[in-house]
Amino acid sequence: MFKRFARALFRGDMDALYQVVTPDFLWSFHDGLAVTKSLQGPDAIAAHLDQQKALLSAQRFHDVVYHHAGDTSFMTFRVSETARATGEQRAQRGIERYSFADHRLATKDVYRKPF
Repeated sequence: MFKRFARALFRGDMDALYQVVTPDFLWSFHDGLAVTKSLQGPDAIAAHLDQQKALLSAQRFHDVVYHHAGDTSFMTFRVSETARATGEQRAQRGIERYSFADHRLATKDVYRKPF
């Protein structure tokens, strides 16, 4: 499920994404700097992905590890990003918390901080 979810997100394929998430899927996150967002629905998620592509010329995830605990899963990671406008590079550590409903992803909560 996580592999299909990640592929759909990175491709921006909302049809594929909504095959693995619930219809009321909620993605909330703090970007590690200042922005906190809650995204619900394919239009909001697609718009966010488009904004990220416009802001970042590169984004790479490293040291991705999934941790499963009953009905909740966590993903820990490092991410490196390059700002398109300035070339500024940043590195962050993060954790994502996932919940499930009806054998699908119901929520994705993302927390990141610079290091």
